[in-house]
Parts: sequence; structure tokens; C-alpha cells
Amino acid sequence: MERWQHIKNVVVCGLGITGLSVVKHLKRLGLPLNVRVIDTRTIPPGKESLPDGIELFSGGWNRHWLEEADLVVANPGIALATPEIQAVLKAGTPVVGDIELFAWQVDKPVIAITGSNGKSTVTDLTGVVANACGVKTAIGGNIGVPALDLLEQEADLYVLELSSFQLETTSSLALVAAAFLNLSEDHMDRYEGMVDYREAKLRIFEHASACVVNSDDKATYPDKTCLNLVEFGVDNDARFGLANIDGIEWLCDNKLSVLPTSKLSLVGRHNVANALVVIALLKQAGIDYRQGLEALSSYTGLTHRCQVVAEKDGVKWVNDSKATNVASTLAALSGLELDGTLYLLVGGDGKGADFSELAPALGNLNVQLCCYGADGKAFLSLHPSARYFSTMLEAIDAVNPQTQAGDMIMLSPACASFDQFPNFMARGDAFTDIAHQYTQK
Repeated sequence: MERWQHIKNVVVCGLGITGLSVVKHLKRLGLPLNVRVIDTRTIPPGKESLPDGIELFSGGWNRHWLEEADLVVANPGIALATPEIQAVLKAGTPVVGDIELFAWQVDKPVIAITGSNGKSTVTDLTGVVANACGVKTAIGGNIGVPALDLLEQEADLYVLELSSFQLETTSSLALVAAAFLNLSEDHMDRYEGMVDYREAKLRIFEHASACVVNSDDKATYPDKTCLNLVEFGVDNDARFGLANIDGIEWLCDNKLSVLPTSKLSLVGRHNVANALVVIALLKQAGIDYRQGLEALSSYTGLTHRCQVVAEKDGVKWVNDSKATNVASTLAALSGLELDGTLYLLVGGDGKGADFSELAPALGNLNVQLCCYGADGKAFLSLHPSARYFSTMLEAIDAVNPQTQAGDMIMLSPACASFDQFPNFMARGDAFTDIAHQYTQK
């Protein structure tokens, strides 16, 4: 508890799920701390769940509280460039996030994953396989349960998804293994450019015993020397890579075969890479991942992320509703292997995006492009097969009778859902319900 010796006044900036986890964690410490919360929203989410005795200032900033603070804990959604946070930093007051508080408290091994795409799947799958190997594992961070709430669970290993926003305020998190999956343009409203964004991601390696990097994406490599650099990749030679043995493609660990890629239930080439990351991370953490290969092969994915939700008569139904932008849909299509036709559902609220990047990927597939919704017509020029429908249901009703063994119906819209659904989860749930109706007849 030495870190807390000179801390009395703590200001938590931003409530919501993460802010509440911070407040409750500070209360659990049992220290004589004066904890106060600032949230610029008029009605902050989670307000009703604040413990008794915690002061809340909402609808703006309370500069006086910030000036009195010995420690400021900022929500990941609050940029360090925010003028009020900059004033705190200039005054010499530490500004940390929930992950830094987690780092101060955790006494068990931690694995962490970051990247522009795929980190939720890798985080969840790593935890699932670790549990299958008999290691009691808690999974959370930027996905599901906040990291500080995980400390309340009995666990021998923690697996965390970390966003660039969380890493900005993290400086002492010791990791048995850390992975940087990939880098693509995102959050440019927060960062000055890709260099700034990448530097935030690279912070995950600062105290990592093993740095797991993507041999197919050199931007994931640390700028500083890492004594244990572990490469994974599907296109380049890597310690955790692929090999063709008697016509069968295998996941490999240092040239030793682990599992045929055909045994993976996950869909898409990017998920082959994700499986490689999982075995790399677990091996670096000293876990015999081979005990969990059945869990690895049977894993069907997180809800709404390339998730196989139904299968009948050789036709797979895949819910990738989380693909709310072009990059996500491209990832789903990359290296997609199927014997029949892909019936791809695209459309919704395009947010002014340019969909032309999809054309080359579609050109390499046996695809029927089913376009729907407010911006569905913007996809019609991308492929000769493209047809427009007013709704997703109308599109499915039209194509389902045509399907045969080896085909796939995939929702990977490359758009937001707001034209017809409140969010991507509701859209994915609607697709899943339709799939179940057709496959359970």
C-alpha cells in the first residue's frame, strides 16, 4: 500500500461502468480516501449505483476538486489532451486509469491483448482455452467485466483486452505475455495521426516478459529491444505459423503441428491468425495449451463477431453484425474458404464511408451480394451479383431457398445499424433469430 501513503483526495473523472468499478475498488481498499466523481454529462450512467458518501459533480468540470486532488483517475473515454486534464498534469498531479490501479493491486499473472481489430475474440478465446487447460482464468478489461471488478473473482490468471485509450494512462502493468495484433487507421479524432495511435498501442510492451507480434504487420513490433520477441503470422515465416503437411494446413508451434486449420469452428482467415496468437500467448505464460485444443477447435466466437449461429444441411449462418465499417468486413472476407456460394448481407447506415475497397475482395469470391437498408444501394456497383432489398429479412427470404450444402449466409454489413436497428447487437440478434427460424423447421 506504499503507493497510497501520500494520497488522500482522489477524483474519478467519468462514471459509467468503468468509473463505478474504480469507485468501488477504492472503497474496497479500506483506506482513508476522500473519493469524488466528476462527469460532464448531466445525467451520468451509473449515478444511481454510486456508493453512499461519494460526492458527484455532473454537467461540467469542477476545477476546484481537480486542484485539490492528489490523484486523478480518468475514464478511457477522456483524452489526456482535454484542457482540464492537461491542467492537472501541468500541476504535477498523477493521472492514471483503471488499468493502472489494477496493476497496483494484482498479484497473479496477467496476459494482455491490444490491436485495431480482433482483440476481443483473442482475449475471450485465450481465457476460454486457459480455463479448459485447468487454469482458473478471469477475462475482462475493455471487454465484458472491468479489470478492477475481476480482482473480486478467484483467479490464477487474468486475460485483459486493452484499448489504446486505456494504455495511455497505464505505466506499470507487468505482463507474462502481451500481444499487439495489428494496426489500421482508427480513432483519428483522438490522435494526431497513425504514429501517435501506434505509440499508444506499443505501451502494452513496456513491462511485458514476452512480446507477441504479427509478422505480417511490422507496425506491431516494439521500437525498443524485447528480449523475448515472439512472432505469429499466416503469410510470413513465424514461430507460430502455418504449415502444409500432406495437403493439410496446420497451426504450428516452432514447426511442430498443433491443429489442422480445418478443425477450427471460427470463420475467416483472420481467425486462423487469432488462433495462432492464443497458443503463442498461453505458451509464453507457461500453460500447456494442448490440453485445451478441443476448446480451441469448438469455439464459435463472440456474439456478433464472425459467429456461426446456425447450420443446417451444410449451410452455415454467420453473424458478423459487429462489422460496422469497411475494415471489419474486409477482415471477415479475408481468406474466407467455402465450397459453395457466399450470400453476403451488407448495408445500413454507411456514415459516409467509401465502400469501393470491398470490390477486390468480392471479386475473389463466389458471392451473391445482398444489399439492404438506407445505404444499401451504394454497394450495387461493387459486384455483378448485387441486388437491393429494403430490409435484411427481405434479403434472407429471397436467397434462403437457393442455398445448398457448402453455402454460407453471412451478415457482415460494413455499416452502422441505426437506419433499422437501435445498435449492432439488436441487428445481430435479429439475424440470429431469423437463422434459427429457418434452420429449426
